[in-house]
Amino acid sequence: MRDKIFNDIMIAIKQQQKEKLPVLRMVKGAIQLEEINKQKQLDDNEVVAIISKQIKTRKESILEFAKGNRQDLIDQTQKEIDILNKYMPEQMSEEEIMNEVNQAIEQVNPTSPSDMGKVMKILTPKLVGRADMSLVSKLVRDSLKK
Repeated sequence: MRDKIFNDIMIAIKQQQKEKLPVLRMVKGAIQLEEINKQKQLDDNEVVAIISKQIKTRKESILEFAKGNRQDLIDQTQKEIDILNKYMPEQMSEEEIMNEVNQAIEQVNPTSPSDMGKVMKILTPKLVGRADMSLVSKLVRDSLKK
C-alpha cells in the first residue's frame, strides 16, 4: 500500500494531475512522520489507519465549511476524500459490522456499558479502515444498553 502511494505520486507528477498530487503528498508526509515516530516501515494496516484518519479529518472540515456556507471548499474537500477512498479497502456493511460487534460482545461478556472499551479493544484491530469507527462505537454502545 505504501509503495503504491509513493508510485502513484510519481505517476501524478508525470501526468501533471494537479488535484491528486497534493493529496498524495500529504498522505506520504503523514506516513513518513509515523515511520519516523515508530522507527520502522509501516505495514498496510497502519497505512490504511493513516488514510482513514485523513478522511475523517476532511469529513470534519466539510461540516465546518457547511456552517460557513463555503460550497467551494466543500467541493474541494470532497474531491480529496474521493481520492483517498481509492486507497481504502472495501467498506463493510452495517450488517457485517453488527456481526463482528456481536462476536466481540460474546467474547468479552460485558456486565455494564462501562465495558465498552474492552469490546472496542477487540474490534478496532479487525475493523479499522474497513468500517466507520464512529458507527462501530455507536453499535457497541447501543448493544451494551440492551
